[in-house]
This record gives sequence, C-alpha cells and structure tokens, in this order.
Amino acid sequence: MSETIQITKSLLKDKGGFAGFVIVALFYITAIVIALRPQLSGYNPYAINISNELLPPSLSFPFGTDNLGRSVLAEVLAATPLDALVSTTVVLSSALIGGLLGVVAGYLGGIFEEIIMRITDAFLAFPALILAVGVSAALGPGAINAMIALIVVSWPTYARLTRGDTLVIRELPFVKSAKLSGRSVFYILRKHILPNVSSSLISYATVNVGFAIIAFSVLGYLGLGAQPPSVEWGALVFQGQSYLRTAPWFPLAPALLILVVTLGFSFWVML
Repeated sequence: MSETIQITKSLLKDKGGFAGFVIVALFYITAIVIALRPQLSGYNPYAINISNELLPPSLSFPFGTDNLGRSVLAEVLAATPLDALVSTTVVLSSALIGGLLGVVAGYLGGIFEEIIMRITDAFLAFPALILAVGVSAALGPGAINAMIALIVVSWPTYARLTRGDTLVIRELPFVKSAKLSGRSVFYILRKHILPNVSSSLISYATVNVGFAIIAFSVLGYLGLGAQPPSVEWGALVFQGQSYLRTAPWFPLAPALLILVVTLGFSFWVML
C-alpha cells in the first residue's frame, strides 16, 4: 500500500512522467479494447467510400479521410493492437534472450563470455535499424518476419547491458559468500544476480518499446511490415505521403501518433 502511495506521489509531482504514464496507459488500453471490440471506432477501416475521399477533419471524421474515403481515425485505431503487440513482444523477447545470455556470460566468464561478446560486437557494429531492414528483407515482408528481424538486432544490447552489471555484482560480498557456501550457479544467478540487474534491464526495456514502435513503423513504411488487409502505422504514413500537400491529415495523423507514443515511453521511464 505504501509503495502504491509513493508511486502516485511521484506521478503527480513529475508532470512529464505523469504525461508519459497516461500516454502509455492509453496506448495499451486502446490496443486491448480495439482488439476485443474493433467496431467501437464507429467506422470500418476497410470500407471504401469514394464519396468521402480526402475529407478534412470534422466532427464526423476527427482525423479526416484517406484517398479511398476511409476514416483515418478508424485506420489508426485498427493498427494500434498490431503495433502494441509487435513492439511489446520484440522488447520482452529481446530482454529475455539478451538478458539471460549477458548474465550467464558475465558470471561464468571464460570462453562462453568471449563467444557471446564477439557475437554481440558483430551485431552492434551495424546500425540497428539498417540491420533490421536487411534481415527483414531477407526473411520477406510480413509482421511476423519484421518482429523476428527486430528481435535479432535488439537482443545484443540487452546482453551487453546485463553482462556489464553482472561483472560488478559477482564481485560483491554476498555473491562471494554464496559461492563459498556451496550454492549452485543456478541458485546464485536466480537469487542474487538477476534481481540486481532487473532494474536497469526494465528501465532500458521501457524506453526500447518506443524504439521498437519506430523500427516496426519504418519497416511498415518500406513495405516490409504488415501486409494488406492488415493496417499498421508506418504503412499508413507511406500511403498518405503523396497527399502531404493536399491532405496533410492523412499522413500526419499516424506519424504524430508514433511520435507521441514514443515520447510517452521516454517520459514515463524518467519517473
């Protein structure tokens, strides 16, 4: 109870953190609600109505309509569950894979550490987004392939992070004491190492959700993400870029949403 009160006070005191918390909460709540009840947007994001082509924002269409007369708001909402699912899965999978490899490498050392760190260095030698585009192109277009590509390029950062923390923690007295008392490696990793690296891992993972959203949107923009009839924020930006001068609401609505949600994750972790 006291922890809940403390968190609430922190949220109210830090306006940026509170705004980030609200954005993140709305992002996931919207994703869950739309996934369960897609009709709640009020419009069918796949229904073509040429008579409503490129209408500006209004009470009927808060985000305007696209070149096929579809509600941009409905399309953006319909894309939210997929973006939330992919970005969260990428971060959780990368943190799990990279975190465990980094902890084991840092604690055991030796040849295992050398192998893991050399593989990590090889991945980190390339810009993550460019490497993700290459891997995704090799696997072929599709949401699942894009997700796999993002996991492949994301786990090394978590491995390096947790390995660095583990190198420090393994030299602390309570870890050495556990070794001398005959505790198993598994016990020490579970009871002493993992709990102490989790805070930095969680903080980085929270910010990294924003990167995953941007990266997945970039892949979608390039045609390597979700394929029709599925909708995705990056693909919506690509579809609307030709109308930036004549109907700016079409590409800007999903683009601004990507920006706001990404900033929300960044502000939230600052609490």
